[in-house]
Amino acid sequence: MTPHPLDDLPNIDRERFQVPDAASLGIPVDREHAPRILLLYGSLRQRSFSRMAVEEAARLLRAMGAETRIFEPRGLPLPDAEEANHPKVVELRTLAEWAEGMVWCSPERHGAMTGIMKAQIDWIPLALGAVRPTQGKTLAVMQVCGGSQSFNTVNQLRVLGRWMRMVTIPNQSSVPRAFMEFDDNDRMKPSPFYDRIVDVMEELVKFTLLVRGRSEVLTDRYSERKESAAELSARVNQRAI
Repeated sequence: MTPHPLDDLPNIDRERFQVPDAASLGIPVDREHAPRILLLYGSLRQRSFSRMAVEEAARLLRAMGAETRIFEPRGLPLPDAEEANHPKVVELRTLAEWAEGMVWCSPERHGAMTGIMKAQIDWIPLALGAVRPTQGKTLAVMQVCGGSQSFNTVNQLRVLGRWMRMVTIPNQSSVPRAFMEFDDNDRMKPSPFYDRIVDVMEELVKFTLLVRGRSEVLTDRYSERKESAAELSARVNQRAI
């Protein structure tokens, strides 16, 4: 017997749970393949709360009809410490090109995202040649906190999303005292914080369905139409001085 997609989501009220409907959004049938979502988290701890939050998000996304990939940051070198052909860098960049949307979730450490989170984003280039691997793709931002609720990290992630020319959705998640929000099986307990993650993933799927297939039109710019592909590549790939 095939398990129901919600069987692994015990916190969900099945009567209220909705899978975003492409038809209601006016999406052509030929673009109804599953939305492809890449999830990144910012901790290497064995019991990483940002990883657990991302795993909960991935379960929800799959129940909403999306295809998900979670990148494991262990082994990823610091930016510029290795060449771009390092296996973990190639893996991350391949996933970034594959994805139509992303979820970024970091712990807050010293009032900011972790270096592990920032290193992953720094290894995703603004451009590969004249191709921008993140431009026009959707983004949802989340953070987990060791203490009281904060929004420093999600605010920073929003800045990075804009810099990477991504369509960052309005909703976001910040989980305070994350160590109290997960049980001994590393599953999130029912709470308004869990419900917010449901809201964020539902919104991300809707925005991804709306934006994909239209990204080139939405991000087409007059100034870049004036540039040749070679000029564009030279400008966006210049090394910091």
